[in-house]
Parts: sequence; structure tokens; C-alpha cells
Amino acid sequence: MTTTIVHLVRHGEVHNPDRILYGRMTGYRLSDRGEQMAQHVADHLADSDIALVRSSPLLRAQQTAAPIAAAHDLEVTTDPRIIESGNHFEGQRMGHGEAKLSDPRNWRWFLNPFRPSWGEPYRDQVSRVISAVQEARQAANGREAVLVLHQLPIWVTRRSAEGKPLFHDPRRRECGLCSVTSLHFVGPHLADVGYAEPAAELYAGAVDATGGNLT
Repeated sequence: MTTTIVHLVRHGEVHNPDRILYGRMTGYRLSDRGEQMAQHVADHLADSDIALVRSSPLLRAQQTAAPIAAAHDLEVTTDPRIIESGNHFEGQRMGHGEAKLSDPRNWRWFLNPFRPSWGEPYRDQVSRVISAVQEARQAANGREAVLVLHQLPIWVTRRSAEGKPLFHDPRRRECGLCSVTSLHFVGPHLADVGYAEPAAELYAGAVDATGGNLT
């Protein structure tokens, strides 16, 4: 049967000096290091048989997708299904009081971590990303596709694909900046999941999506 690979690429480091949980907010671009990360992942995928590159509508994902597409003489198309997850604390400074569990005003948002109650349900994220993955798989039949998106939607989609519970410890996500989570399909069936971190050498001092250091 035909083998097709759909690569889920997380965007690179974002310019975020105020350490805002930016979520779906517009205008957050890659930092200089993030642009270097994007080139590293483009180099990593340069010899792959890429048939299409699709991106979240958010700027940081579009900028990460651009060098990947350019390496294969492709255009980046936008898929709104692979946008960042929704979060009640979007726009707030994490770790500076606004989103603390110790603040009684926030307790209602932490009532159900299994859903989670502070944002878009994990199952909803998986549903929309899997829909985009399957469409990309069909479009790239026998070749490879790249979807550029965001950490949490990638991670819960991977956990779902591996038959694991969607609830998890965020500190233990295996989804670094500009990482590549590769879904290997034989026909319509998922056969294997691969993972690579082509920009790992740039992680020292880098900042993740919530404003925390990666190292």
C-alpha cells in the first residue's frame, strides 16, 4: 500500500519581550533566533518529497512555513483548522499574578484540568487537527505533507494517535520549537510516529509559547 507522511512542525521562537501568553493574538512574529530555527527545519526537510505546505493563519506559523515551502518551490496555503488552541488567559503575563491558581478569581478556570476548563477542550483540538491531517494525507498521497502549527494541538494529536490520554503534564511535552512530529501512514492507516528536533542547537536561552525558558 502507499506510504504517506504528514509532518506536524511547531513554529519557531516568537519575539515576546513582555512574556505574554499570546495564544491566537495577531502580530506576534518570529524572533531573530526563531527565523534561524525556521531555516534549520527547512534544511532538515529539504531532501523530503514534500507535496504541500499548509500553515496556521497566525504570523509565527506562516513565517516558519515560508522557508520550508521555498525549498520545494511551493506556496504556503493557510488552514484555519490548525490554529493555536483557545485559552482564557490569552493576553496575560504568565507567572506574574494574573493566571495563578492561588488567586480565588481564577479557581473556576481550573476546576477540570482533564478537559481543560481554562481553554479549548483537548478533544476539539484533536478533532480539527486530525481533519486537517487526513485531508493533507489524501492530497499528498504517496508523498509528504507539512503542516505548521502550535505546540498543544500537536501534542494532544500525537497522544491521541498513540492511544494515550489527552490529559498530561505540560512540562513533559515532547514538542520543542521547530520540532517535527511525523505521522507515517500506510494507506489511510497510521503506522508510526516519528519525532525530530532539527533546531535543538538553538534552544539555549530560547523562550517557549508561555514565556518560560526551554532550558
